[in-house]
Amino acid sequence: MTGLLRSAWRAPSAVPPPPRRVWRDWALVALVAVLAVVEGVLRSAELPQPLLAVIALLAALPTVLWRRILPLAMLVLAMVPFTLLLPDSTLYTSLFVMVNVYALFRWGSGRNLVLGSAALAASLGLTFVRGGGLEDLIGGFGLLVSVVLLGITFRFRAASRHRGLERIRIREREHLARDLHDTVAHHVSAIAIRAQAGLALAPRDPRAAEDALRVIETEAARTLSELRSMVRVLRQDDTAELAPSPRLGDIEQLAGTRPGGTTVAVTVEGDDTSIPPPVAAAVFRLAQESVTNALRHARQVSRVDVLVVADDGGVRVSVTNDGDLAASPTPGFGIIGMMERAALLGGTCQAGPMPGGGWAVTAVLPRVGWAL
Repeated sequence: MTGLLRSAWRAPSAVPPPPRRVWRDWALVALVAVLAVVEGVLRSAELPQPLLAVIALLAALPTVLWRRILPLAMLVLAMVPFTLLLPDSTLYTSLFVMVNVYALFRWGSGRNLVLGSAALAASLGLTFVRGGGLEDLIGGFGLLVSVVLLGITFRFRAASRHRGLERIRIREREHLARDLHDTVAHHVSAIAIRAQAGLALAPRDPRAAEDALRVIETEAARTLSELRSMVRVLRQDDTAELAPSPRLGDIEQLAGTRPGGTTVAVTVEGDDTSIPPPVAAAVFRLAQESVTNALRHARQVSRVDVLVVADDGGVRVSVTNDGDLAASPTPGFGIIGMMERAALLGGTCQAGPMPGGGWAVTAVLPRVGWAL
């Protein structure tokens, strides 16, 4: 039991961290304030001190604005007027304190949870001692447990999604690291071959050796540039895949008619010979993932169009389909993975429904400036 309490005491705050204050917080304060004044007027004959009760509630109400960043302190400040100062003049609108209770168990650290639980238990016990009755005790306990379980449920749900997002980000970094590894390995092999050729030809043809040195210089500069990009792209302890990295031309392999009758049309415009291999590989995987998502998740889709345009500024990718997709409040892990890969290369990736129907994925990756 001691070990369990010690573990709970040392538990960190919720991840991801709480969001900033939003307009709904101010709307809640305004709504509760109006309702408290109305209740104070309507129950003036019933409450011993209706004016003080309304003033105390209005004084404690702003605690909801800071409930996410200081959950324990705001809960205690909100409870003091109703539990200690005016126990006989409690307004129904004082139930806004449940918002602070939810925030405590949704965002608070382990220490806050332990101390807050003790404060809530003491408040229930004090209500019972003052003659609140067993019914009030059971009802209050049931309400608190419901709010606490709600906060804990959303806390673990958010943490689970956060871990899923982190796994997606790590996976995309691994894939990019493999692509960079293959590119650097190719350049180093070219440098070694040229160096060997230069050494062999140097005694007979000094000019050939000079040409070899120029090639080595170019390859070495390119290799160093891409090695800098690998520094922060870490991967797990597994063997690198040495298969050739896909290029823009390989996107045309996605074209064709799928078993369900869906047609995938691919158009690649521009010269891809000067596109850095990691960028080309990322473009291929963005197009591949977008087509896969369209075929897997879209309903009644008959056509998927893939357009890749390479110009002096970079590479633009557009994948659209004419299917219907159920609305989702948050992007799926596949889309998040594409966004992460594009961001790692200094680009952007967006996905969403089109005004006329269907779904579109657009990405822009630069030719340069993609070092991490």
